Amino acid sequence: MRKTLWIFVAVLFTPLAAKAADAPKAEVFGGYSYFRANEGFTLNLNGWNASITGNVNRWLGVVGDFSGHYGSESGSFLVPGKADLSSHSFLFGPRFSYRGHDRITPFAHALFGVNHARAHSFGLTLKDTAFSTAIGGGFDVKLSNSFALRALQADYVMTRFGGETQNNARLSFGVVYRWGSD
Repeated sequence: MRKTLWIFVAVLFTPLAAKAADAPKAEVFGGYSYFRANEGFTLNLNGWNASITGNVNRWLGVVGDFSGHYGSESGSFLVPGKADLSSHSFLFGPRFSYRGHDRITPFAHALFGVNHARAHSFGLTLKDTAFSTAIGGGFDVKLSNSFALRALQADYVMTRFGGETQNNARLSFGVVYRWGSD
């Protein structure tokens, strides 16, 4: 009876173990990113987003997410001339993926770290580094076993510059290289 039970359990969980192999060991993403910054006034910045994910299992990964956004502001009430602006984020945290579909992999993540902002105008540079978090998700569309298209990644990005909370938005898309895929 005990032997029959073990055979039943092995047969029951074999498909789950086989499905777990569907998750790549690591995923590397790179692409375009749009950042809508809310600093008491709205800034539209363009740039890049890159991340590396080490998958612990088929649904959980650990992410390092990095981005840079750039732009300029002209003639605002804060800066009478032109200011060159940049924002770089360095975020880390868990990513939860649903790999139940053969071609589409939706995911959600909660990332925490820092954001470094810089403004340069009239030879004067102001810069600050503050706590930041990004809560969001998106979905990847499989192109081959090794490549996917990140069709959309949308994040709410909170920063804490000057002791005040800024509520920002980030949209990214690009290419994902899947390392260790079947």
